[in-house]
Amino acid sequence: QLACPLDLGCHSVKITLQKMSHMCGGVGSEQVADAEVQQIVDQVRPEYERATGAPAAAWEAKKYSTQVVAGMNYFVKVHVGGGQHVHLRIYRHFSGATSLHSHQAGKTADEPIAYF
Repeated sequence: QLACPLDLGCHSVKITLQKMSHMCGGVGSEQVADAEVQQIVDQVRPEYERATGAPAAAWEAKKYSTQVVAGMNYFVKVHVGGGQHVHLRIYRHFSGATSLHSHQAGKTADEPIAYF
């Protein structure tokens, strides 16, 4: 476990990072997606489908990495059907509010997740 103090103006917040092995601000190593990451991905599916103008045939989080910011960025590889994958950048505020920041289409199952 790492402790990461963040200065948020007049308050200091201390976050305990349990699933991460990197310093604050850096992007962690790629990990296999779990039920928690799938739940986060499910929350942004409507935003993704609005942005692309089409429903995804499948929606399964495969791998992810994270970055501590004033909240958490999740970089997630998602299988969307037909052998197609996308990379999603999802922002989750400390309050739990979640939003799709951006996405990259045309990714492969073997393509590593990188900061974008």
